[in-house]
Amino acid sequence: MLNDKKIAPVFALVDGNSFYASCEKAFRPDLRDRAVVVLSNNDGCVVARSAEAKLLGIPMGAPLFQIQKDIRQHGIVVFSSNYELYADMSARMMAAIASLTPRIEVYSIDECFADLTGMADRQALGTLIRRRVHQWARIPTCVGIGHSKVQAKLANHIAKKNKDWNGVCNLVDMPDAQRDALLAEIPAGSIWGIGRKLSAHLQTMGIRTALQLRDADKGTIRKRFGVVVERICRELAGHSCLALSDVSEPNQQIIRSRSFGQLVTDKMALQAAVSTHVCSAVAVLREQGTLASVINVFIDTNRFREQDVQYHGSKSAALAYPSSDTLQFNQLAMQLLDDIYQPGYLYKKAGVMLAGIETGTRLQADLFAQHDTPERDKLMQALDVLNTRYGRGTVQLATAMQNEDWRMCRERLSPCYTTRAEQILLTI
Repeated sequence: MLNDKKIAPVFALVDGNSFYASCEKAFRPDLRDRAVVVLSNNDGCVVARSAEAKLLGIPMGAPLFQIQKDIRQHGIVVFSSNYELYADMSARMMAAIASLTPRIEVYSIDECFADLTGMADRQALGTLIRRRVHQWARIPTCVGIGHSKVQAKLANHIAKKNKDWNGVCNLVDMPDAQRDALLAEIPAGSIWGIGRKLSAHLQTMGIRTALQLRDADKGTIRKRFGVVVERICRELAGHSCLALSDVSEPNQQIIRSRSFGQLVTDKMALQAAVSTHVCSAVAVLREQGTLASVINVFIDTNRFREQDVQYHGSKSAALAYPSSDTLQFNQLAMQLLDDIYQPGYLYKKAGVMLAGIETGTRLQADLFAQHDTPERDKLMQALDVLNTRYGRGTVQLATAMQNEDWRMCRERLSPCYTTRAEQILLTI
């Protein structure tokens, strides 16, 4: 039995607490004990809350205008979403975790699974991971440890909900009776993969807790809900069904779009928005080592303004050969925008979608088709290097810079402390 335990897979789920808010606090010691909230695009709704803001009862998704009284009364500090900062802080967090574990799988911007199989003193290791992430990125974390990904997720949930765990819950080395008692207190709907609707169906079978779900007859569960829910039950019991993935699968389609900070009518503003989105989307192609052959461009009015005449324009086109060349895609995107643009409308959003994505080397092009060249590849590499080193958007296409009317409203944007040299100086 002891030997089986040693060779069984062990996973850790490391999660950044109130990640966006924690990123904002990391460079502001004066905000250590202050309530902080982060807003969605165009400073619309609350998408992140510090622990202090949660205690004040600020709800997730609350529109900014609805919490103005709370902001004034409690001195809540409000930030616009700073995605460049959050992405870099996420990279620092993941690097810290990777320095202590043999393999990690980045699950989201603030979460990753880590392989702890065969590693000794897992409780101490969980504490060390939390300490190192805080040293490298100043981000508070919780660590959940289990024999499966579902167990690790559950353990992380337990660690986050109860301060007595000091941020680390280790289900692997926990006595059976203690583990069962914990699972008996957790609603089945809190389990990773079990939503509200599925939870309601489980209740009709008398399954209300994580313990009951773990111990449910697997054949019955499979017959009633399918193989996915059966796997969740098995994972709850400590049987790993979901392996750790070293490399995430390339995106099958890449979409970039944003609502504008103000309504626009000018075609040049739409061109600037579309060009910006093309640059971002095609950069992802190069990052994941893929090519795309199809681009779709779309523009929309604001459907919530019933007083306005509504319009949706969308058109797709294909390159002769798959590519990851920003200039090629931008040229085609401008042609598509010309085709769908209609004057006289109040536009709220523009975007692009890349499809026909494939891996591997480029196909041999014919003499008359526009295709990527070694010189153009070097240009794209230089573009990526500069934007990585000095911050996203440092080098842009001219069409992306010709009009700023479409830009998001971000009146409370913090400095990009870690990626922009001129803003790093502000922290010294």
